[in-house]
Amino acid sequence: MDLAFLPQAPAVSRLMLLGMLLLAALAAGEAVRRYAKVPRITGYVIIGALLGPEGAGLINGDALFEMRLLVDLAIGLVVFDLGRRLDMTWLRRNRWLVVGALAESVFCFWAIYAALSFFGFTPLLASIAAAIGTSTSPAVVILVSEELRSEGQVTERLMLFTAVNTVLAYLLLALLLPFLHLQHDVDWKTAVLHPAYVFAGAAAVGAIASMVLLRFARWLGKKPDRQFILQIAVVVITIGVAHSLKISVPVALVTLGLLARNTDSRHDLVPVPYGHGGQVFFLILFVLTGASLEFHLFGVATATAVAVFIVARFLGKAAALLTFGVASGIPKGGAGLLAIALLPLSGQAVVMVRDTVSLYPSFGRELAAIVLSAVAVLELVGPIATEFALRRAGEAHPEPAREAV
Repeated sequence: MDLAFLPQAPAVSRLMLLGMLLLAALAAGEAVRRYAKVPRITGYVIIGALLGPEGAGLINGDALFEMRLLVDLAIGLVVFDLGRRLDMTWLRRNRWLVVGALAESVFCFWAIYAALSFFGFTPLLASIAAAIGTSTSPAVVILVSEELRSEGQVTERLMLFTAVNTVLAYLLLALLLPFLHLQHDVDWKTAVLHPAYVFAGAAAVGAIASMVLLRFARWLGKKPDRQFILQIAVVVITIGVAHSLKISVPVALVTLGLLARNTDSRHDLVPVPYGHGGQVFFLILFVLTGASLEFHLFGVATATAVAVFIVARFLGKAAALLTFGVASGIPKGGAGLLAIALLPLSGQAVVMVRDTVSLYPSFGRELAAIVLSAVAVLELVGPIATEFALRRAGEAHPEPAREAV
């Protein structure tokens, strides 16, 4: 009997792999939540690291590349949601809040820069590492706060400061990019025009996308199911356009969310939760982030630099919050907790480093040794720190834990 129709060997398709990852991550997230009392995100990252290229190898480099669309969509939804939470009316009423948000980024930048410079790193390397380190992870902040159902002044300021430092991180990189170009003998016109195009182009794309979003929302009416599809569609289009034009995706999406929230004078846009469907994308995001971590970079030679980077980053944020916290209305004891909650380093740091590597490989590899090692540490510790801070602030209202069967 001819059995040629049977497969020669069991093959794991990308669809099967995706299903297996979802199941493994779901189990890992629930296990660390029930038995270790830490955020599910930590479990997702751990399972990604265990199955990634530096672990079992089930998720290899090709798989990571092929699933990049899912990662981009997850990051896009998170960053858009973050921008949508920014209420400019609140900022206009409390100018000290604006000062505090800007100071948090500026103090953090200079603290990292000064610390790395003291340990002998070149000014440009220290500057770019400091710019990347300024940003807090929007995904961790939003998902941990949602898991805890956290509400209150610390939570609201956590969202605001994360949005501000995310944008400022990219602005600082745009300002530093000319010096990186000039260091590698690029003509001054390219050195100046390239970063201006990346940042201004992203803001323009975000502004246009917000106008499209609001026009369609007005036409569709206040129907959450249709507006959910509309928002997903506009976010995906914005990501695609930003990639095609080689401009900053996060800046475009924050601009989209910010303007959609604050120029919607007729309140045509309905705030819709992404629900269970969005959770799937976020789960995939953290699994693939874990798989992307390069733990081999974290050696004895870089351990000191990474420790300095992490400590200086925290102290810079804490100094700004303690200095301007009272004036901006942060409750007593809230400044220190907010500094702890801001500890997660943005997964976009991986993208920032890889973009630098693609431009100048030798410089990028030196940068990666510091930043990606810090990401590896803070992807595991950061969610725990954020949850601790929100619980201590008394703003967490999680659902009662179910007993294990």
